[in-house]
Amino acid sequence: MSSSQCFDNPPNLSSTCGAGRVGELAGLKTYLTGPSDSKRAVLLIADVFGYEAPKLRKLADKVASAGFLVVVPDFFYGDPVVDFTSPSFNREAWFKNHSTDKGYEDAKPVISALKSKGVSAIGAAGFCWGGKVLVKLAGTEDIQAAVILHPGRMTEDEIKAVKIPTAILGAEIDHASPPEDLKKFGEIMSAKTEFESYVKIFPGVSHGWSVKYDDANEFAVKSAKEAHEDMLNWFLKHVK
Repeated sequence: MSSSQCFDNPPNLSSTCGAGRVGELAGLKTYLTGPSDSKRAVLLIADVFGYEAPKLRKLADKVASAGFLVVVPDFFYGDPVVDFTSPSFNREAWFKNHSTDKGYEDAKPVISALKSKGVSAIGAAGFCWGGKVLVKLAGTEDIQAAVILHPGRMTEDEIKAVKIPTAILGAEIDHASPPEDLKKFGEIMSAKTEFESYVKIFPGVSHGWSVKYDDANEFAVKSAKEAHEDMLNWFLKHVK
């Protein structure tokens, strides 16, 4: 799970902004954007850099512009990875304190809170650490659709348990989730005829590219935008 690629290209959190606002949902600080009375919601589950990452919030705003209420909770309780190169940063301790199992448990009350607000359909996207959380959620029927982007290492058992429409968007250069693993997962899911699924591998990009792309790299920006469009189209199709 803690592949070194997880920590590449950290965001500049000092430039955090966005069209939405920070509020509270199920006891968690949460970035909220989009129509608050929408019956359709999308939950974005961040990578290790957390809910304040500017590119993640920009993506949240884009999804919100399609009519979804988008929520990005702080599943790290104010303790995202900030400087993984610091001698004081203990990677093992951090992942122990912020396990994806805990993230999964924390996501359940967020989903319940959305439903209590009148939301009738929920999609979720998870990035890296968040992808590991989301594959667990996709094994329930608490949400209607999932998009898993460059996830941490998933297991065949987790994929076999998936019950809802699920898209996996992977990178060609990914040590945590190599393309050959993702393709195998795609075969497992496609054998289930009760829901739609697919796996797409993006050439020439690395783990984390969809939310950690270099703005100066035209190819990376184009590839990230393509992934964002694929994600949004999945939600438009399955979250109704």
